[in-house]
Amino acid sequence: MSATLFRPPVPPVSDAPLSVRGFLRAVRSNALTMWPSAAYRQDSITRTFFNRTTVLMNEPEGIYHVLVGNPGNFRRSPASIRILRPITGEGLLLSEGEPWKLQRRTIAPALGPRVMPMLASHIVASTQRAMVGLEAESNRPVDLLAAMQSLALDIAGRSMFSMEMDRYGAAMRRMLTEFGETYAKPHLLDMILPPSIPTWHDLGRMRFKRRWMGLIETILSARLAVPPPESPRDLFDLLRAARDPETGAGFSPVQLRDQVATLILAGHETTAVTLFWATILLAEAPQEQQKVADEAARVPIEPETAHAAMADLVRTKAVVNETLRLFPAAFTLVRETLGPDRAGVVDLPAGTLVMIAPWVLHRHHALWQDPDGFLPDRFMPGQPPPGRFAFMPFGAGPRICVGAQFAMAEAVLVLASLIGRFRIERVGARPVLPVAIVTTQPDHAALVKLSAR
Repeated sequence: MSATLFRPPVPPVSDAPLSVRGFLRAVRSNALTMWPSAAYRQDSITRTFFNRTTVLMNEPEGIYHVLVGNPGNFRRSPASIRILRPITGEGLLLSEGEPWKLQRRTIAPALGPRVMPMLASHIVASTQRAMVGLEAESNRPVDLLAAMQSLALDIAGRSMFSMEMDRYGAAMRRMLTEFGETYAKPHLLDMILPPSIPTWHDLGRMRFKRRWMGLIETILSARLAVPPPESPRDLFDLLRAARDPETGAGFSPVQLRDQVATLILAGHETTAVTLFWATILLAEAPQEQQKVADEAARVPIEPETAHAAMADLVRTKAVVNETLRLFPAAFTLVRETLGPDRAGVVDLPAGTLVMIAPWVLHRHHALWQDPDGFLPDRFMPGQPPPGRFAFMPFGAGPRICVGAQFAMAEAVLVLASLIGRFRIERVGARPVLPVAIVTTQPDHAALVKLSAR
C-alpha cells in the first residue's frame, strides 16, 4: 500500500472487553467503542450480559445462517423496536412475519430498476438546485453535514412527493435532530424488558411519535390535494397505486403513512451521512478527489440523462463503496433468537442477542488488506470482489435494504456533481471522529471550503 494512504481517524479501541458499566456507557455515547480490539480479528466473541448471551458474529457461515439460512428464527432486538417504532411506525423496517412479507411484496416494485430513471431525474434536479446555493457560499466555511442533510431531505421530498421541501424541511430536520439527541439513545431497561412493557423513556417517545406522524400526515394531505397524474411521477404515486401481487391489497392510510415515514428516515439520513463522509475523505485525499473531478468532467449529469450517466461514473461509485466500507451508516444489525440455534460453530440459546456489525466486518483484518485505509481502488473493475458477507452496507438476505439501488444512485450522482463543480478543502485541523447512535455521524460540525473548479 502507498505510504501516503489516508487512514481516517477512529475512536479509541479497548484492548480488553468492556465492563457492564463501560458497555452501557459506550452504547449511549458512541456504540463504535463497544467492541474490543479482538473483535477485528476473531470469528466471533461471546459475552454474558444480565444473564443473556450476546454474540458478535464475524464468521461468514454464521452470518449467512442468521440473515439468509434461517431468518425466521431471528427477530429484531427489543431495544431497536422501542427506539425505531416512534419514528417509523409499523412500516417495512420493523414489521415481522406475514405483515412484513406483504409489505415487502407490495413496496419492492416501487423501488425496482424500472423506476430508477424517474428517481435519478429527481436526484439531479434537487442537486442542481443545491449547487446554485452552494456557489453563493464559495470560499466561505460551510457546515458540510448540514448541507448534505438539507440536500438529501430535498431529494427525499422530490422523489417521494414531487415537492421541494422548503415548507417542511426545517421542521423535519428539527424533529430528526431531537429524536437522535433525546430518544434514540438506548437505556438499560430498553435492553432488558420486552417491548410490550413500556418504560418511562417510552412515554417521551410516544409523545414524539404523535408529533412526528402528525407532520408526516400534514405533508401527505398537501400531496393528496394535488390532482393525480395519468402516470406515476414520484414514489408516493407508486406506493399509493401499489398492490400485493398475491392478494391485490393496497396500503391502508395508516400503512401508507408508516411506509412514507420509514422511507424518509432511511432514505435521507443514511445517504446524507454517506455523502458527508465521502466528501471528508476526498478532502483529505486530494489525489482521489481529482480523479473523481476528472471523471465528472467527462460525464454530463442532467435530469434527463442521470440514470444513463451512472454507468460512466465508475470511480465515483468506487469512492462511495469505499466510504460505505469505512463508515457504514447502519453500523450494526442486532437479532434475537426465538429458539435455540447454531450459526456456524457458535451455539445460540433461545434469547441470544446476535450482533452483526458492518463497522467491524468492514475493518476486519482477516477480510481486508489494510482495513483502516481509504483505498477506492478496491472497488474498481478488475479487482476481486469482496466476500459476500465481508461487505454488507445495506444488509443481506430477505431483509436487505429495499432502497439500496436508490441510495447508491443518489450518493454517486450527488458526489460526482459536487466534486465536479467544487474543489473541497477542510477548514481547521481537528480530526473528525465517527459517533454512532442511530447512524454513523461526525463528532462535530466539520467545516469545509468550496472553491469553484
